[in-house]
Amino acid sequence: MNLSENIKMAVKTLMANRLRSTLTVLGIVIGNASVVAMIGIGQGAQTYTQEKVESLGANLLYVFIGPQDTEGGSGEMAKLLLSNADAIAAQAPDVKIVSPIISSNLQLSYRSRTSKAMVQGVTPGFLQARNMSMSSGRFWDEAAQHRNDRVVVLGASLAEKFFDRSNPIGQEIQIGNLTFQVIGVLQRRGAFLGVNPDAEAHIPITTMANQVSGRRVPGGVAIDQMEVSANGRSRIRAAAFQVTNILTRLRGKQDFSVIANKTVQDLLLQITVVLSILLSAIASVSLVVGGIGIMNIMLVSVKERTQEIGLRKALGAPEQSILQQFLIEAVILSTAGGIIGISLGVSITLLIGVFTPLKPSVPISAIVLATGVSGGIGLIFGVIPARQAAKLDPVVALRST
Repeated sequence: MNLSENIKMAVKTLMANRLRSTLTVLGIVIGNASVVAMIGIGQGAQTYTQEKVESLGANLLYVFIGPQDTEGGSGEMAKLLLSNADAIAAQAPDVKIVSPIISSNLQLSYRSRTSKAMVQGVTPGFLQARNMSMSSGRFWDEAAQHRNDRVVVLGASLAEKFFDRSNPIGQEIQIGNLTFQVIGVLQRRGAFLGVNPDAEAHIPITTMANQVSGRRVPGGVAIDQMEVSANGRSRIRAAAFQVTNILTRLRGKQDFSVIANKTVQDLLLQITVVLSILLSAIASVSLVVGGIGIMNIMLVSVKERTQEIGLRKALGAPEQSILQQFLIEAVILSTAGGIIGISLGVSITLLIGVFTPLKPSVPISAIVLATGVSGGIGLIFGVIPARQAAKLDPVVALRST
């Protein structure tokens, strides 16, 4: 029998036992669907993480203070100063924007509605540093900041909580015991890593320091952190070096940390890549289980078809022909399961993209690889039963019942 005849016989045999064939390929279907879905979700998680981190400012540096080493062991924290931010802006040539920040969790109220929210005192450069835009209204300018104006820009969710769908611009809300005028609403960004800018309020940093949180200290105005935007991706390292040198000179020691947003992005991407590989490896276990299922069914098939094999060998069929037929059956089962599983996995991936913020995608290379692996599993796990069938003694096989 030639190859085409063996293929026809293999298909005919598998179709004659539809239920058994279907149950046999189920493990391969589940395995391939799981692997493809995990690869797609992993790709989507990486894209989502990259976009979210870059939306915070692709060229951003975070500057924050560390515990101060004191001989008395008081555990006090050193303070970054607003004057430190001014010095960086004036002296660091590779720095584009310096955005000092004072943060405090405060009570906000409008008429009968109240809510606790993160209130940040920032400068007009905050928007550009964070790569944010206005949904409505405006941000304050340097003149308003110098006047200590009581103006506030709300995050999208916070504005909706207080004003529903009505226009908040020009309305007055209470922050603590002070009245602020709403002058703008930020474009919605969404939460990421436990931080939700849509639920924050922003006021001038001078107003925050002088009227709200009382951040005046002997050295000037104490701030919580700085966000420094470099002049392009290629200048991030140079900007970090300059910021570190300036602050060390001003403060007399390096009691602070400077972390690039790109470093955070790279770390998160590494984590998502590792998790994707781990999940795909776990899902691949079901492919092995499916291969074992194919081998078991093929062994049963050899047992059931012992007389048929004996008759073919008695009529002169070579071992190679017997071996080929059973291998073809195993490969057909695994390849069919692979194609169905890949289709199911792609469908699951597309559904996840519709109902979640992830944008999963499955590379063509992954589909080709999964198809090849499925066929390979059928070939590998079909060898044992195929060899067993090919080695049967025709006399013994014909006598079996």
